[in-house]
Amino acid sequence: MKASTLRQVALFAAAIVALYPVWFMLSTAFKTQHQYLQNPYAFPWPLSLGNFSDAVHGGSFLRWFKNSAILTIGAVIVSTAAAALAAYAIARMRFLGRNVLFALSTALMVVPPVVMLLPLFILFTNLNLVSTYQGVVLIYAGLTLPFSIYMLTNFFRSIPHELIESALTDGARNFSVLWRIVLPLSAPALVTLVVVNGLWVWNELLIALVFLPSDNLKTLMVGVTVFQSRYNLNVPVTMAGMLLASVPMLLVYLFGQRFFIRGLTAGAVKG
Repeated sequence: MKASTLRQVALFAAAIVALYPVWFMLSTAFKTQHQYLQNPYAFPWPLSLGNFSDAVHGGSFLRWFKNSAILTIGAVIVSTAAAALAAYAIARMRFLGRNVLFALSTALMVVPPVVMLLPLFILFTNLNLVSTYQGVVLIYAGLTLPFSIYMLTNFFRSIPHELIESALTDGARNFSVLWRIVLPLSAPALVTLVVVNGLWVWNELLIALVFLPSDNLKTLMVGVTVFQSRYNLNVPVTMAGMLLASVPMLLVYLFGQRFFIRGLTAGAVKG
């Protein structure tokens, strides 16, 4: 058997392994409890839509959805704005310690969030930011900032230097250059950041569980976890809730997929 054939078989097997959990969630969400107990792996027929109604009305699903949307949108906006300013300064402005700052920012990418959980909780308790949207938005924005700076810095460095020099020579300030020239040319990288950071914030569980203990502030992932324990004997309803929770980020990815690969690979050669 040729090496290319073996590679294709291996990739096909890997795709099946990766997609099977999605298929299981999708098929189970359309089964009744009786169908699931008869055969958990059978094709769902006839299709049942009652699980989705139970998932939405069986808990505070809409409130959890709202909380996740507020935190995700807020964190992505703050992180992207801060990263754009920092990345432009590192990539295009000369100042003492620029390379050290970039190296430190990049090094923070390897620090796991769980290590900072206790110090952040003590700090935010003293600042009265626990059980607030603002506090968790700041945490999420800070945790996604190192990757955002790293990615945008490499992308900004790939933009032709002559464009920026010409604008500065004509009297434009650095902020105007960033706003009018650099950011419009960086749409692939910005969309990629929105997708990647949005997916991470939307699916994050630990920080939301610790810093938002109030029932009114539970995020969708925390709520689905509670929901799962409440309906642990009704797997189809649980799968329906998880499927509904996955739809928003799937739509975001489908919207930004044409920019996604360009954003990840741009700047990889020219740095």
